Amino acid sequence: MEIAGKTAEFLAENDKAVLSTFKRNGQAQMSVVMSAPFRGGVGVSVTETRAKYKNLKRDPRCSLLVSKDDWWGFVVLEGSAEIIDASNTSDDDRLTALRELYESISGGPHENWDEYNAAMLRDKRAVVIVRPDHIYGTAVS
Repeated sequence: MEIAGKTAEFLAENDKAVLSTFKRNGQAQMSVVMSAPFRGGVGVSVTETRAKYKNLKRDPRCSLLVSKDDWWGFVVLEGSAEIIDASNTSDDDRLTALRELYESISGGPHENWDEYNAAMLRDKRAVVIVRPDHIYGTAVS
């Protein structure tokens, strides 16, 4: 599903989000994350040691609620996660994706990319791209 119009504008202007994944027992596991439009979906950075990453590797279904700071406007994307991690991508390509996502969220480059790259590899960071099948909320076109 293409993200366009009012929804795309909202996602570009708001980065506070809650990512919902599924635990082994089927219950929801929610995590507060920062997000940004990314490669045709919405991207977040995760570490390979956290529950949200492990849940998505097992079951890529997820929801991402992106909200205004005051919580009075939101968009929910329901769909599946594409993961860019060490298991499917070279370090160079993964670092490129992480840098692109960082710039999308922060609005500009990092002050020291060598330091950033080292931290991303040390922390085993991955990029999750939420690919929506369904979008709803107060800011949907």
